[in-house]
Amino acid sequence: MLAGLYVVALAAAVPHGAGGHGRDGKWSSEEAQRFWGPSRMSASTTAGDGEDDDAESPAQRITGSARHFDGVPSVGVLFYVGEDMKDHHCTASVVHSPKGNLLITAGHCSVGDDAAFVPDYQRGKDKQPYGVWAVDRTFVDPRREDYGDGSDLDFAFATVKPDVRGRQIERVTGANRLTRTPGYVNRVTVIGYPNSEDDPADQAIRCTTLTSRLEDHKQLRIRCDGFYSGTSGSPWLAHFSEKTKTGELIGVLGGLNGGGPDGDDSDQLSYSPVNDEEIFKLYLDAINGREPRRS
Repeated sequence: MLAGLYVVALAAAVPHGAGGHGRDGKWSSEEAQRFWGPSRMSASTTAGDGEDDDAESPAQRITGSARHFDGVPSVGVLFYVGEDMKDHHCTASVVHSPKGNLLITAGHCSVGDDAAFVPDYQRGKDKQPYGVWAVDRTFVDPRREDYGDGSDLDFAFATVKPDVRGRQIERVTGANRLTRTPGYVNRVTVIGYPNSEDDPADQAIRCTTLTSRLEDHKQLRIRCDGFYSGTSGSPWLAHFSEKTKTGELIGVLGGLNGGGPDGDDSDQLSYSPVNDEEIFKLYLDAINGREPRRS
């Protein structure tokens, strides 16, 4: 029943407040928008559900190598406001939900208090194209770990507060559809934001490639270079439409060892947990605003 719903994304150690606890302060999207400005940006940049109607376009060809592009409205970056937005640390995306206020990312992404999501982030802009959104609550499976079976649960949801006009984010950016992973071999478009230390261009990247199974885990793997630190939480989209800029979200970059191996292949191999019943249980927790509890 849930397989036809839309959804979006979040991704190190689970921070205070990441188990479904929200902060009691007055942090709002209006405050997040005011916080954003040229001084912060200069510090941070120094270093739908349509068919796959454009599958043969150059952007959709299987390449095995990521390339920079202008980004899409439903995918963006997470910032630690407490660190003056010196750098974005993870990628997240919007997923369809009844209230239209939900993100998805990797479970290992620290969010913390006073976090902000910037959809379709553009380097150096003092006004972002789709605004700056205050993260309200985060929802992580308490069994999540970096290694072992717990790494199969490396996904998280977060709600964001309305903007100054009272609109929910999905109304502004659109959303991807959370879908059960159909199998281990899939054609996906992966969109993420490497941090500026690893990629001075500080721009969105995308790669269209084929998935396979990560041995001994309920996880997918891809080989596509360019996915450095900062891309944890990147959505893995099947049937991505160039017209709607959305697709079916069948995974997020994360999983074993934070989503990839150490060493020379760290930016070339990426992992994602499969979307099975566990992610839909967490989705239900998030849309109902309840703390995740697992035995």
